[in-house]
Amino acid sequence: MSKYNDYIYDTIASVSPRVAEILGNEMNRQEENCELIASENFVSDAILAAVGSCFTNKYAEGYPTSRYSGREGRYYGGTQNVDELEEYCCNKWREVFNTDYHVNVQPHSGSQANFAAYMSVLNPGDTILSMSLENGAHLTHGSSVNFSGKLFNMVFYDVDKNGTIDYFNLAQKIAIYNPKLILAGASAYPRIIDFKKIRNLIDGVSDKYYRPRPYFMVDMAHIAGLVAAGDHPSPFGLADIITTTTHKTLRGPRGGLIFCKPELAKKVDGAVFPFAQGGPLEHVIAGKAIAAEEACTPAYKEYIHQVVRNSKAMCDKFIELGYDITTGGTDNHLFLIDFSKTHPNLTGKMVQDELDKHNITLNKNCVPNEKRSPVQASGVRIGTAAMTTKGYKEQYFIDKAIEIDNIISHL
Repeated sequence: MSKYNDYIYDTIASVSPRVAEILGNEMNRQEENCELIASENFVSDAILAAVGSCFTNKYAEGYPTSRYSGREGRYYGGTQNVDELEEYCCNKWREVFNTDYHVNVQPHSGSQANFAAYMSVLNPGDTILSMSLENGAHLTHGSSVNFSGKLFNMVFYDVDKNGTIDYFNLAQKIAIYNPKLILAGASAYPRIIDFKKIRNLIDGVSDKYYRPRPYFMVDMAHIAGLVAAGDHPSPFGLADIITTTTHKTLRGPRGGLIFCKPELAKKVDGAVFPFAQGGPLEHVIAGKAIAAEEACTPAYKEYIHQVVRNSKAMCDKFIELGYDITTGGTDNHLFLIDFSKTHPNLTGKMVQDELDKHNITLNKNCVPNEKRSPVQASGVRIGTAAMTTKGYKEQYFIDKAIEIDNIISHL
């Protein structure tokens, strides 16, 4: 690992040898393992330093005073520096996505960003139309064990026999259920999501039935880096609310962001604080600001282009080796292998656990028409963002596909 990691280890070891021991084990795991979990990445030393900085000491409930004219700002004194930091962070993220949307950088996670986004425009019991978990959506998109499934009336649009979004079915569901919010985005969907088509479907159905237009929300947590680099169509200008994490393909600290059209700014900010959260994590916001700076560089955009090339190369190799790939391929940074037809006796958990023994890390994942529980699952999800950060290119991922195939053949 980096010299900064060594510094962190030595500093901790001088106070807590036990924590340092555990940290050292994790440092070694990250150094030695092939990391293929699609939602993980490796941040820069500058981001690590920011997240471990003195900003962690500052309480700053509320927002910079300048955010709303005449509105009381923070609930604590001594916030002049975090005010400046937070405004700078907001401006940099608007630059990343070339947008005039309002942005809130305070959400502690993607899940809390989604919770606040829902509650900014919805009431409990309102209907949300979303992709289902087994078809690639996130837990916060309506799972029955999550707040989204417990607080809202969740209905789901389908995928076709190939596992791709069925836009005709989506239009039908809009007409049938008259949802107050329509959600696009996923955590395990390997294809381009046509945000413009969804926007047109929403407008078309609303006009046909003389209904108020539902809110259009996009959770771009997985593909945000691709949107920033131009490798995926942008939801800006189309969606009313956009949420994302700052880790994954954005390669920043663990946290969330909410973007919204300016007219929704006060509702979104109020839903984050005081409704959903207390004080923001200013040390993480410092890391988010640096991540935004990094995402504005040509080097970052080339990194994302390589992520996509690596994903396609690895996916194509698995297809050549005879595996069933959900949707038949990938357009982004991840893909899913479905074992239900080619390896019916294997579960995703079995493959995940066995690969762990070989220092290859990925995660089990549900597949379309899943017959097993999410605990076992019938597939695995593979992503290329983390190992691309380490500098690997297509041939490395092709070789790893061959190695994984060899391991699976002995299960």
